[in-house]
Amino acid sequence: MSKDHRTELSVHREKAILVGVLLPDSTADPRDPLGELASLAATAGAEVIERVIQQRQSIDPGTYIGRGKAEEIGRMVKAHGAEVVIFDNDMSPNQLRDLEKICDCKVLDRSELILDIFGTRARTHEAQLQVALAQLEYTYPRLRHMWAHLERIGSGAGAGVGARGPGEMQLEIDRRLVRDKVSDLKKRIAQVQDRKSREVSTRKEQHFTVSLVGYTNAGKSTMFNTLTGAGTFVEDKLFATLDTKTRQWRLASAHSGLLSDTVGFVRDLPHHLVASFKATLEEATHADLLLVVLDVSHPHAMQQLISVQKVLMDIGCGNQRAQLLLNKTDAVASPDDLAFWKLKFPSALPVSAKSGEGVARLTELVLGTMLGELLHARISVPLSDSKGITFLEKFATVLARDYETVANRAVLEVHISSRIMQQMYNHARHPEILWQQPIHNNNGGSHGPAPLLVSQLLPADFGEPRVAKPGM
Repeated sequence: MSKDHRTELSVHREKAILVGVLLPDSTADPRDPLGELASLAATAGAEVIERVIQQRQSIDPGTYIGRGKAEEIGRMVKAHGAEVVIFDNDMSPNQLRDLEKICDCKVLDRSELILDIFGTRARTHEAQLQVALAQLEYTYPRLRHMWAHLERIGSGAGAGVGARGPGEMQLEIDRRLVRDKVSDLKKRIAQVQDRKSREVSTRKEQHFTVSLVGYTNAGKSTMFNTLTGAGTFVEDKLFATLDTKTRQWRLASAHSGLLSDTVGFVRDLPHHLVASFKATLEEATHADLLLVVLDVSHPHAMQQLISVQKVLMDIGCGNQRAQLLLNKTDAVASPDDLAFWKLKFPSALPVSAKSGEGVARLTELVLGTMLGELLHARISVPLSDSKGITFLEKFATVLARDYETVANRAVLEVHISSRIMQQMYNHARHPEILWQQPIHNNNGGSHGPAPLLVSQLLPADFGEPRVAKPGM
């Protein structure tokens, strides 16, 4: 094989053979071990022509899959005219090099495939910086075996033991360039993260923030469009969009929140992308409420939910409030399937982002969560504070008005939510709460049960969630 195949990792329009090695601790779906890899390959533009699955107790140090199986795959490559072999596993540079020699074609592992997809789908400056960093960090330890021009070349007569030829010097130069570029990208991303953190923190002080999270292709962007009318790009592919979008969500005539559509998750995401996309996940880690979107029509929905919870726990969202949405109810094969989900997750809300089913109920639930406890109170504000009086008139239910008892002040008897009570101090001058008492909790009654914590999403019989890595 010509070694310069490794200078191009893209698989667009290439014939691909998929290979999965199932080890005892494999996280692949046992019913369809290569299903997700096939979707990733299709997203990258490859044409899948063959699939190979092998169960092993441990990996082969040389070829990961074993030389005999590797030679069998090599024969498949020749018979089908395949141009790339894609593994659903992560391998060392030496293993990739040896497999390429045996198969006589380009061999990619799972991380390289995901990095290729991210590289083509990053649109914003922030996402492009993050992807570039992930690609460089992944490439750095593989420089010796990835690029043909870095091959060590004999330096001619007179060279002693350990002498370095021009190839070795080129390798050192490229490694230094990569280190410098990585350092520069980290500084630039840190600036982006600092700015993003300030933006999110400020936004959280002024608005109730909600983030859509879930497995990739679960219908988050469609739900985002349905709730906000934003017209976000939607495509039936993994990682259709990598960039977080935030829009206003009108919850009631006088109340609104900010809704964010975050990147989707997959299992076994390259750890470099986990670190690099920390800024992208900032919306989720600071949100007042997470809406976990689950495609219940997918045959592997349960495993996807487990993966999503692991991701959220890993990025520090375990104690955040979350509402599980059973999405795509219009596409469920059987009513019994939906009944199973309702029985297993009684606090979950069945919805259809496509048809709009359950959206009104969801809006009511989020509104109740935002407003919090309802209070009966008497509040005094200066008569000259027209802004403060207007704020209370608009966002609270005024039961009575008294302009005489307290000199130069208006005393309003109101029903007001605890959140509006907190915001009152930003809109009124020197308000005074004369007395207050709770009426009832808006998270109960007509608004339904309060959202669970992320750590409580799955039933207890699933056990403690393990730490995992986020995907997009």
